[in-house]
Amino acid sequence: MVAAIPPTQRPSFPLDVDRPEPHAAATEAADEAEMPLPSDPQTFFLGGLFALGVLAALYVASSIILPVVVALLLNLLLQPAVRLLGRLHLPRAVGALFTVFLVIGALVGTVAALSVPATTWAERLPEGIPRLEAHLRVISAPIQALQKVIQQAEQAADAPPGRGSIVSVRRDLGITGVLFAGTRSALDGLFTTVLVLYFLLVAGNIFLRRTVEILPTFNNKRQAVDIAQQVQEDISGYLVTITAMNAAVGVTTAAAMYLCGLGDPLLWGTTAFLLNYIPILGPLVGVCIFVLVGMLSFESLWWALLPPVLYFGIHLVEGETVTPMLLARRFTLNPVLIILSLVFWFWMWGVLGAILAVPMLAILKIICDRLRPLKALGHFLEGE
Repeated sequence: MVAAIPPTQRPSFPLDVDRPEPHAAATEAADEAEMPLPSDPQTFFLGGLFALGVLAALYVASSIILPVVVALLLNLLLQPAVRLLGRLHLPRAVGALFTVFLVIGALVGTVAALSVPATTWAERLPEGIPRLEAHLRVISAPIQALQKVIQQAEQAADAPPGRGSIVSVRRDLGITGVLFAGTRSALDGLFTTVLVLYFLLVAGNIFLRRTVEILPTFNNKRQAVDIAQQVQEDISGYLVTITAMNAAVGVTTAAAMYLCGLGDPLLWGTTAFLLNYIPILGPLVGVCIFVLVGMLSFESLWWALLPPVLYFGIHLVEGETVTPMLLARRFTLNPVLIILSLVFWFWMWGVLGAILAVPMLAILKIICDRLRPLKALGHFLEGE
């Protein structure tokens, strides 16, 4: 004998839910207008402890968690391609494998194409130091004073220690080591990222289906589906839009650098494309790079400033006009919190953390907007 399941408890799949009744919709709208704050101090205390525990786990287990987070975001970006291949009657496993191989091939091809010009510029760097010093002659006196201070500090550090004293000297790795020390675990976890990404693309919505099946009430099921769909649509839209705009910035920058005579447009276009994934801080680093490259390449100071001016103008048009118009309907985040998120996740996970900061902040806002106890936090994350 098979027991019949009441219609109100039957989840409809794949992600279909029934339209709510008018009075239920009115009640839900009234609930959405409220943003309750927890009044129990114990709730704040336990919530703070839970947040600190999660952050500590993210920091300690970054070598495992970071590749998984990257795979989850790439899954949101590549799911539309897998669905498109599925409409062409290609099995999902084959479509996911083809998509992953396409991404890996593009990455390997880009690295191979950039290796030659990057090596050439690295070899040209010592030869361009005198030209750079000539451009910076205006501030040569402060630089010389700074060099004297550094030499005195090195002499003091290399001097033999006095009797009864122990001196420990720590040699830093330089700017490159500071910037990329936090990303070594991500490079070591590249295989993990690719493996997890493939199985996520093959699985599709299986985790959402299982979650909906175990939730107790129909309202919980509908809320889970709504949150999952909103996260997928908004984050996929964000990633696709940002990637397209970054590609446009890269192509435009490459053309501008070629026209001004800088050379190696593919290298500078790719640099602009990658830096544009990091809001605010990425373009600032790009301006500094193009200032340095321009001074190393051109005799005239005004001509040397042309590459950074062109890059800054391209970013100004894209970052202040085009991208806000395309993303205004999906994302309105507090710019101060964006900066704090960039700094925090760069400290946690390095360069990849800075790239993932804004998508993770957007996901947090979407989830908070859909859960009534967290609506106040979602409102706090919202921009103007």
